[in-house]
Amino acid sequence: MHPPDFTSGRRRFLLSSAAAIPAFVLPAHAADPAVPQSVAELWADFDPLKDPLESEVIREWSEDGAILRHVCYLIGTFKGTKAFMSAVYGFPHQAQGLLPAVMHIHGGGQRGSVAEVRLLVSRGYAALSVNWGGSGTGKPPFNSCEKALPGDPNTDWGAVDPTQLNVPGYASILPGPKQLFEDREHPKNNNWYLLALGCRRGLTFLAQQPGVDSARLGVHGYSMGGNLTMYVAGTDSRVKAAVPAVGGQGWRWQPHVFGGVKSDPQDAVKGDVELFRKTLSFESYAPRIACPVLHRSGTNDFHGWMDDVYRTNALIPQPTRYSWAPHLNHRLTPAVAVTMPLWFDHHLKGGPPLPATPQSQLLLTPAPALQVQPAAHPWPVARCEIFYSIDDDPRARFWRSADVTPQPGGGFTARLPLHARESALHAFANVYFTLPQPVSLSVLGGYGTPVTEVCISTLLHTRSAEELQKSQVPLTAQPTRLIDDFSHGLRDWYVLNQGNTSHQQMWTRKVTDPLWRGPAGARLAITLRMPKTNRMAFVVEENEWRSYRGPRKTYVCRREITGSAEPQTLALELRDFTSRDGSSPQSWAQIDQLGLCARHTLPGDTDTTPAPWAGSAPEFVRVEWA
Repeated sequence: MHPPDFTSGRRRFLLSSAAAIPAFVLPAHAADPAVPQSVAELWADFDPLKDPLESEVIREWSEDGAILRHVCYLIGTFKGTKAFMSAVYGFPHQAQGLLPAVMHIHGGGQRGSVAEVRLLVSRGYAALSVNWGGSGTGKPPFNSCEKALPGDPNTDWGAVDPTQLNVPGYASILPGPKQLFEDREHPKNNNWYLLALGCRRGLTFLAQQPGVDSARLGVHGYSMGGNLTMYVAGTDSRVKAAVPAVGGQGWRWQPHVFGGVKSDPQDAVKGDVELFRKTLSFESYAPRIACPVLHRSGTNDFHGWMDDVYRTNALIPQPTRYSWAPHLNHRLTPAVAVTMPLWFDHHLKGGPPLPATPQSQLLLTPAPALQVQPAAHPWPVARCEIFYSIDDDPRARFWRSADVTPQPGGGFTARLPLHARESALHAFANVYFTLPQPVSLSVLGGYGTPVTEVCISTLLHTRSAEELQKSQVPLTAQPTRLIDDFSHGLRDWYVLNQGNTSHQQMWTRKVTDPLWRGPAGARLAITLRMPKTNRMAFVVEENEWRSYRGPRKTYVCRREITGSAEPQTLALELRDFTSRDGSSPQSWAQIDQLGLCARHTLPGDTDTTPAPWAGSAPEFVRVEWA
C-alpha cells in the first residue's frame, strides 16, 4: 500500500522511594472482568508511583566530572514474585540547582550504557540507562549493565520474562508460562507491556532523585528502545520531550504491497490482531503523546520503516521533527545523531530550538520536481540534499540523489527525472544547518570528530503511479550501464568501518534501481587504483528484505589484486560470485546491494583473521556494466 502524502500534515545523592503503598500485583489467575480494548484501558490500573522503589546502590564511581552508579529498583510484583531492574545512573559532580533528567532505553541485545549516561551528564543532565534486557539466567548479550562486575545484581524479571530470551512474547497476546496470564489471551501478556511498565518505573526513579527537576524529564531509545520510547511517551505525561530512533513505527501487524506483491507483516501477531492493534500498536499510542517528538533513523531501516514512521507520527498532536541518514540501515550519521542532545537542550533546558521542518512541495507539472524552503533560523544553511525513489519498499529502495539548484530567498529545487510511470514516486530532502559551535559525541564511540552540522529532514512526499499517469509526467531519464564514476564522491554509497583499511566496506543500492540494474549477459566492471597488493571481496546481496520476491542470498567474489600505481579493471561475471552453498546468482535482476569490501565473511566462514592491509585504501575510479 502507498502511504498518504504528508505535505499537509502539522506540520541527592540518596536514592528515595515512594510512600509504602501495597505493591502492584497481577496474580496469574486474577479475575478479569473486561479485557482492555484501548491503550487507555490497558494502562488504567497502573500507577508508576504506587510501589516503593526499594532502590539500591550497587556501586558508585566517578569519571570525567560525572558521579556514576550501578543501581537497581523494584519494577513490580508479578504472579507473586518481585521483579527488579538494574540500571546506570549519573549526574554532574558539582551540580547546581535542580537538573533536568533523561532516561535512555537500550536496543535489542544491548544493555544499560555508561557511555549514554556520560554524554548526557556532560551536557548538564541527570541520566538513567535502564537494563531492560538483562536476565539473571541468560548469557551475553542478555547481561548486566556496562562496566558491571561479576556477581553484581542484575535485572531479574522473576516469574515473567519480557526479554529477548522470550522472543515469541513481542508479537503475541496469548497466555504462556512466562507471561502475566497463563490461562487467557490478554494484552498484558505482551512483552512490550511489561517493558514499558519497567521503563515508566525508571522515570519514577529519576523523578525521585535529589537534585532532579521532576517537571523536566525526557526519554530516548534506539531500535527496541525506540519502540519503548514511543510506548512510554504515549502513556506517561511526565515525559516532556522524546527521541525515538530506528524504531517506534506503527502498522507492524499489517501486510504491505510492494511492486504489486503482498508482503508478510513485520510482526506476525499471535492472538486477536484487532485487539493487538487497539492496545499495543504504535499508531494507537501516537495520538496520546503529549510532548514534542524527534525521530532519528536511517532511510533504509529494517526495523522502523520510513513511510510508516511518517504515517505514525502524523497522528502525534505535538510538534515533531525528522532526521534521516541517507542510504543507512539501523545506523546514524553524525549530523543525525547530534539532534538528540540538541532536542533535549531546547525542551528541557531552554536552549535554542532546532530549525523547523523545512517546507517542501512535490510538483508533477511541468516535470517532477521537489521544492524546499528552509525555515528562518539563526543557524545558517550549509546545504540541501534532495532524494527520490520509485521503489515502494522502504528497506530496499535506492534513494536517487537529485541535482539541487539554489533559489532566490534561500530555497532549493531539484528536478526528479523519471523513465517510466508504472511506479509510485517518493521524495524528501535533508537540510543541513551549521551549528554555532561543534558538539562532541566522542564518548559514544564512532564519532571521533566534533559534529559541526545538524540535519533536519522534510516531510515525505508520495505520488501514486495513477497520479503520474494522469499528469502525463515527461519521461526524461534513460537506463545507463554506468553505475558510478565517483564524480559526485560517495553520495550514492554508504561506508562501513571508515578509516579501518582492513575492514572498510562501501555499499550501494543503485543496482536495484531500473536505471542502473545489470543487463542480461553483462559483466560487472570495477576500475580502481591500489598501490599495494591486497585481497578484496566484492559482494552482491539478492532479495535483501524482499522475501516476497524470493530467498535472500549473499554472493561473494574474492580476488587478490596486484598493486599498481595505474588504474586497473576487474571484469566479474555472475559465476564469479558464489554463496556459502556454492551457488551463483542466475541474473542481476534481483540484486539489491553491491559491496566493495576490504573484507567480507559469510556465516560459517572459518577464515576470521584478516591479513593486514598493505598500503592505502583503494581508490575506486569507475563501476559499470560491461
